[in-house]
Amino acid sequence: MTQTNNQPIAPIHSVTDNYFCTEIVDNYRYMENFNDPVVQQWVKAQADYTIETLAQLPERDAFFDRMKELDDSVPAKVSGILRLANGKIFYRKIDIQSDTSKLYMRSSLDSAEILLVDPDRFGLENGHKYAMNDFKPSLDGKYVIYLISANGSEDASLYVLNTETLMDIDRPISRVPFTAGICWFPDNQSFFYHRLQDLTEGMPATEKYQNSQAYLHRLGTELEQDEVILKHGIAPLVGVPRTVWPQIPHISDSGYAIALFYHGTERNIDLHISKLTALIQNTPEWIKLCDANDEIRHFVTHENDIYLLTSKNAPHFKIIKTSLAKPDLSTAKTVLAESNSIVRDIFAANDALYAIVTDKGSGKVLRITYDGNIEQLELPHDGAVLFSKNDSHADGFTIVVTAWTKYYCIYVYNSATNLFTELGLQSKGKYDAPEDLIYTEVTVESHDGTMVPLSIIHKKGIPLDGSNPCWLTGYGAYGASLDPRYGHTLYAWYERGGIFAIAHVRGGGEDGEEWYRAGFQQTKPNTWKDFIACAEYLIEHQYTSPAKLAGEGVSAGGILIGRAITERPDMFAVAIPRVGCLNQVRFETTPNGVNNTPEFGSCDTEAGFQALYEMDAFLHVRDGVNYPAMLITHGITDPRVEPWQSAKFAARVQAASASGKPVLLRMDYEAGHGIGSTKTQQLQERADIFAFMMWQ
Repeated sequence: MTQTNNQPIAPIHSVTDNYFCTEIVDNYRYMENFNDPVVQQWVKAQADYTIETLAQLPERDAFFDRMKELDDSVPAKVSGILRLANGKIFYRKIDIQSDTSKLYMRSSLDSAEILLVDPDRFGLENGHKYAMNDFKPSLDGKYVIYLISANGSEDASLYVLNTETLMDIDRPISRVPFTAGICWFPDNQSFFYHRLQDLTEGMPATEKYQNSQAYLHRLGTELEQDEVILKHGIAPLVGVPRTVWPQIPHISDSGYAIALFYHGTERNIDLHISKLTALIQNTPEWIKLCDANDEIRHFVTHENDIYLLTSKNAPHFKIIKTSLAKPDLSTAKTVLAESNSIVRDIFAANDALYAIVTDKGSGKVLRITYDGNIEQLELPHDGAVLFSKNDSHADGFTIVVTAWTKYYCIYVYNSATNLFTELGLQSKGKYDAPEDLIYTEVTVESHDGTMVPLSIIHKKGIPLDGSNPCWLTGYGAYGASLDPRYGHTLYAWYERGGIFAIAHVRGGGEDGEEWYRAGFQQTKPNTWKDFIACAEYLIEHQYTSPAKLAGEGVSAGGILIGRAITERPDMFAVAIPRVGCLNQVRFETTPNGVNNTPEFGSCDTEAGFQALYEMDAFLHVRDGVNYPAMLITHGITDPRVEPWQSAKFAARVQAASASGKPVLLRMDYEAGHGIGSTKTQQLQERADIFAFMMWQ
């Protein structure tokens, strides 16, 4: 294998494809056979070279040590809180001594905590790194389901723990995906779950997420006795694509089971309703409530009603309700009409319906009584607002509030007193809200005149003379918003004069459904053009300069950063594609690519191919161009974006770039898409990125 400075050069084996009379040359198609020993040898050599290079950077260890010190300034971090109506509280916690998040329970807020699940115990058996993907307690809290996966693979097994004996019961259930659709029965002795099909030898990899089923498991019975409740080809799953994921995630207090169907990554859902008693007797009479054309995004129930969050004729969303017994969207009542604010989420508590809305990025909570009165609650402070998990049988709710310069706080709302109080589980730290940080919200004119929000955070008093290192990030997919957030480790960037900027580009959900659809399939170029416009703004207003600007994109944000640097390579000193979608024309051939055709399109049509080609950074790399320095990161077990996407992109840019700047491939052999990575892994990756950005 030929090497230059110990960095291996990838062989070229050209393959030519023809899509609707357009010829595409791919020099690295062979890398898609990622398990090929030749490919693995090259990837491992690249990874070793990257480790060696980054280890020599003088600021790398300093960044890691400082970020660990900042992270350790908080004794413990709590998340995923779920309060049951009987007072029991379940939550994740990671403390200074821990590298993974563990599951705890308290019988009441004032009682002692009990450790339920420590993922590290699984690692003791075979040396892998394990993480807990999700958990779901029974309604009485006697049992808790938890999902465990290894090395960030998200390929989870489902376990059931008795919280009184602290012993697992029944055999674990394999092939449970990251959206497990778990729903406990009111008897606290059985539950629904979603399971992927068993991939047998000879089946193509694209079958992985197809033909999945929903099951019913009764505690104390063998898995072989689990009943298939929803199956393709049987009502109501007749005539729907095999990519549809069937789940039964909810049982109403009035005795109705709700079946939910996901069409891959399509945000709109199908809902069907059956009486629970009929379903248990295997004689369900499913009533269709909606399909994807009805643009229903989310639902909750209270007594005999189902409340629906919809964008139908309401790009900023509205809330409607109909009867569970006789569901009919044509006669549904509007509970909250569309307004200038964006309705982001809804939660049905025992006492009222609650809605999170955003107005110019600032979160608000509305209390909507079941007889129709609407009140805006006074939050403890401004910022982004998220509902924490909660039991709908209890009054009030639990929320997390955070801001660009303030670490999150967890509050409980008491409907009787109309007051928010801190839950008290989250420790306080020295750097929770540094007083020397400021944030600025601006709007930037994009290529077509659209005004794009841009958030800018830095220390007070830094000179705006173009000399500051700036880290610009964006996403722009699935209608997901980049809401305000602050992490203690970010302060290591700020205290060295670094600026952090967030481009709220089209394709996200910051301004509702129309904003999302304006960066979707054929309109996807708006996503990276908005990002470029935000970069231009930062340079023009002397926050930074092209020699000091780093652009980053994660996952689907790989489209954003990949196309930004192939369209405007002169504007960035550094590019950081992380677990990135970088070869979209070939994404459809991967296990998770089939699910993503609703979001990105398909090469089966000419319009779909043209859209995917425009998104494809790999195919837009040109020989002899002065590309920025790049640190391309990925995890070897990534189930969402195949790691060969990063490998192909790295090989192509290394061969094409005329700038002489480093193009490094950082491959983590104990990680996947980032979900499930340990605290140390996260700190190491960010230390590598910060040091690389400062170096370049």
